[in-house]
Amino acid sequence: MSGDISQAGEPEADPDGDPGHYHLRLYVAGQTAKSLAAMKNLQRFCEEHLAGRYDIEVVDLMKNPQLAAGDQILAIPTLVRRLPSPLKRIIGDLSNTEKVLVGLDIRPKDDRP
Repeated sequence: MSGDISQAGEPEADPDGDPGHYHLRLYVAGQTAKSLAAMKNLQRFCEEHLAGRYDIEVVDLMKNPQLAAGDQILAIPTLVRRLPSPLKRIIGDLSNTEKVLVGLDIRPKDDRP
């Protein structure tokens, strides 16, 4: 598997690692339709555009509401790009690929024939 998905509270693997590696944190609220859609869309997006260069941490604010303050979360679902710097946020179910590419500052793949 290319990317790793962890639950909140687990230590980050290597915050000083590869500068091309993306550490993404997705804030959700339980198993709502929007939360599930955001998780599915994020996994699909990462496999297409960041294969082998990402890890995802899912933070369920129903279980750990105090974790919202750390990244100043005001709405859910919210995706936070922790690495590479600078920190970036995207609110929503991540269904708009173009918005996610721009929000995470990722260039679309042009290497397809």
